[in-house]
Amino acid sequence: MNVEDLVRDSLRELAVEEASAGPGFTDRVLAVRRRRRTHRLVSVAAATAAVVAVAVAVPMLKDGRDDVRPASVTQGDGISAHPDQSPPSGLIAAGRSALAAYYTTALVAKNEKEATLERTYWLLDPDTGKYEKDTRWSFVAVAPGLKTAAVLERTLPAARIGLLDLATGEVERWIPVGKGVAGLAFSNDGTELVATTYSEHPDPLEKLGNAEGSEGEWTSSTHKVSRTGFLLLDLAGRDGGVWHPVASSSAGGRADFAFTRDGQHLFATGGGLVTLVRPTFYDLSGKETAAPANEKHLRWDVPARLSPNGRLAALGLAEEYQPAIAPEAGSLPGRSYSLIKDPLTGKEITKVRGAELLAWADDQRLIAWERTTGEDETYKDRLVLVTIGSDRVVPLSGVREHPETGQEPWEPVFAER
Repeated sequence: MNVEDLVRDSLRELAVEEASAGPGFTDRVLAVRRRRRTHRLVSVAAATAAVVAVAVAVPMLKDGRDDVRPASVTQGDGISAHPDQSPPSGLIAAGRSALAAYYTTALVAKNEKEATLERTYWLLDPDTGKYEKDTRWSFVAVAPGLKTAAVLERTLPAARIGLLDLATGEVERWIPVGKGVAGLAFSNDGTELVATTYSEHPDPLEKLGNAEGSEGEWTSSTHKVSRTGFLLLDLAGRDGGVWHPVASSSAGGRADFAFTRDGQHLFATGGGLVTLVRPTFYDLSGKETAAPANEKHLRWDVPARLSPNGRLAALGLAEEYQPAIAPEAGSLPGRSYSLIKDPLTGKEITKVRGAELLAWADDQRLIAWERTTGEDETYKDRLVLVTIGSDRVVPLSGVREHPETGQEPWEPVFAER
């Protein structure tokens, strides 16, 4: 395959990725393939730089070969790290953010042509600092403070929402709802909950035949439009909230609602071809509206979003590359850089290490996924702490594998502590 073919195929795959990317996290179908495609696209772009002039400036940062590798547990400067654990069994945290839970997904077939993606969660016990497997829940959202989680039972859409005490593992309150719920998100202050409603399971898969007529791979069923709207719940109240109808885009699939920073608007994550990576915003009555001034340049697929002081916006991957090294030095991992922009103007301020920015530790540090392998190797990554203005990374977790088949890698759920 020549360079022209690679460029054409990679651009086609990029269009597919943006149409079907999920959160996060924090929820993409066939995450392994998508990361491989991103890796290949960057390599192709570098190979064709003489033909297609795409200039991406890398900030003048300190050399990152001296990665700081803390002991299995490091307490200090707000960091709790387990670089020898993947998935982790002990607390992962930095600054204001902690890994409140993580999950894996597995394909559950309904028949030969239809299946769903089902999650299994490990939740943080705030008393022991350990993650414990809890197979009762199909969806979990953790409130700021790490004391309470909103949970849904195994069958989606669910008929009730549980408020789980993370220390005891017991549901303190069940909230019956008149609509089937399959997605949950807390407001920034933890006093409200938005529950996204669906008419059927929001993570369907289908098996399509390939060009030769034989069975193909499982893929996301984006043509199934099942989102029906959202419920707003004031957690101090005792009722099931107020439901507002908001249908999915024509592309279908999971498209959960989440609160903006000010709690006065909602935005939709996912949603397929209509939204791509730019979210659609709604007021609290379900009417589509303009984005808040400080969030109009944000993407739904970058979980970190605004810095705590609201002055910086975390954006997506800018570039990946393999450092030039002497042959005798051995193989070094590739490096990734993500964009930091002015949230009001959308102007680039700098780049920071990390392939995917997940959560802010403070106004200068972020938790991110960062690759651990070179560009000619199978993609692997780990949770790291990165700092704006520095090329140094602090490993927080062990290396995450990306198997070609079977269960997806573990996915983090961060919350403010």
